Amino acid sequence: MSHTAALRRPGAVSAEPFASPDARALLRDYYTEVADRYFELHEGRRATPEEITEGLAEYPADHLTPPHGVLLIARYGGVAAGCAGVRLLDERTAELKQMFVRVPYRGRGGANALLKAAESAAVRMGAERIRLDTRLDLVEALALYRRHGFTEIPRYHDDIYAEIFFEKRLGG
Repeated sequence: MSHTAALRRPGAVSAEPFASPDARALLRDYYTEVADRYFELHEGRRATPEEITEGLAEYPADHLTPPHGVLLIARYGGVAAGCAGVRLLDERTAELKQMFVRVPYRGRGGANALLKAAESAAVRMGAERIRLDTRLDLVEALALYRRHGFTEIPRYHDDIYAEIFFEKRLGG
């Protein structure tokens, strides 16, 4: 199979340590994209390297680690292409975090594969539902979540950057 063909199919999705080099690089790319989009929309500029570093430093080091969390990484041809985190909010509620696919790999089914893997991980952790928050300017994310059966719910936390909240029942 050619390298190009391998990149067109969703790759393997597996759990990786939050501190692995691929995880750190994906989380930096994720944060850079959402910060840039926020600052471009609200201030007409991109995020500075210092703002990216400060934002990444605010991520708790243990929020996506077993047994109450996991970071999933999608690979195409061995290359880390996307990530999704899942953590338990309580015994029956999981939360989707840092859902991201790098630009060159978008439109190839990676987000669908990551989302399905995240839902499966939540079920394995005992969750009956999965929640998430996002922003209204992240229109691709909104469409993805709605397409996968997430429905809008009331605000469940006070993060100032979260504008819309979703939930999906898991299992039967």
